[in-house]
Amino acid sequence: MASHANLLRLCLRPSKRLPNLRAAAVQQHALRRSLSTTQWRSAAAGDAGNKEAQDEFDQVFSNPGQFLQNFLRDEKISDEERKIATAALADWKKTPRHKQAQFEDLAQKLTDQSAPLRRAYQPKKDSFWNAEETDTDLITGEVGEDDFEEDDIMALGHAKLEEHREFREYARIAVWEMPLLSKLAKPFQPPTADEVLRFRYTTYMGEFHPADRKVVVEFSPQDFPGLNEAQQLKLKKLAGSRYNPEKDIIKISCERFEHQAQNKRYLGDLVDQMITTAKDPTDMFEDIPLDTRHHKFKPQIKFPKEWYMTEERKKELEAQRKQALLLDEAKRTDGSMINGADTIQQALLTAKKAEAAAPSLVRVRPMRGRR
Repeated sequence: MASHANLLRLCLRPSKRLPNLRAAAVQQHALRRSLSTTQWRSAAAGDAGNKEAQDEFDQVFSNPGQFLQNFLRDEKISDEERKIATAALADWKKTPRHKQAQFEDLAQKLTDQSAPLRRAYQPKKDSFWNAEETDTDLITGEVGEDDFEEDDIMALGHAKLEEHREFREYARIAVWEMPLLSKLAKPFQPPTADEVLRFRYTTYMGEFHPADRKVVVEFSPQDFPGLNEAQQLKLKKLAGSRYNPEKDIIKISCERFEHQAQNKRYLGDLVDQMITTAKDPTDMFEDIPLDTRHHKFKPQIKFPKEWYMTEERKKELEAQRKQALLLDEAKRTDGSMINGADTIQQALLTAKKAEAAAPSLVRVRPMRGRR
């Protein structure tokens, strides 16, 4: 039989923790140089050359005297360049010390302020599709393209001039070309008894609009000479909600087709079909009343004639106004008329005097020490 110690050892064995594994060292593979015909040069040498160029570039802004001295040490410059550099160095040495210090401070400020512009943009890792990144398409490689040369006006000025040109063009058209259209004017001729249909169109000048296909036709059943009263009533019943009982006009619109001519032709055929149906004596709809519930009759309220101003009322009002003026003049004479401005001024002065007479509390610091 197994002892109690062996049983305890067997129970603890599954829960035993594994030893920590030693982290394996990550191997870094060196990149090999691709096949090239140029001579190999270390990156440190290139960085050193860039650093020297950067130092020389910084010396131009920090101290022109040092830059000119370094420039004169170069043996490859020409005699003319050496002469110009020597004269410039002599002028720099004649410059007072405080002027040189101001120049160096200004150069340092320009360098510090332009540092964010030279810093490379690093997109945020938690940004969505680099939404904070600036639009690189607006950056061009041309130098000085947006510099204002003081020889032209701004873009807003050009836009204003273009607007004035457009106004002047329309003014010339109104003065010289529009009067010529009077030769094409025709006198107004009212529609004849045979022209009972009135078509209305919608046109958008200079552009295409989906609503310009709509055509509306209006007509009155009384204008058709071949219809009697029973046929006119049947025509109104056929129109349904398109009939206006207040004006006695039927209005129908159509925008089913693409062009206005097609919609107009459809409305003409529809009106002909309605007239043919109204003339059919088979069923005159005598048992169906004319439904006008779709139209809301608005009462036209007129000013009552009893409220008009009569001559007697005008004379009475004039007498009342004269009596009021006489009473005001009498009060002004004996001094009993109340002046609102004086009353307000006196109230303000009384309030100021009351504030000045009221005692004010004074803060007193308690005394310290033996009594």
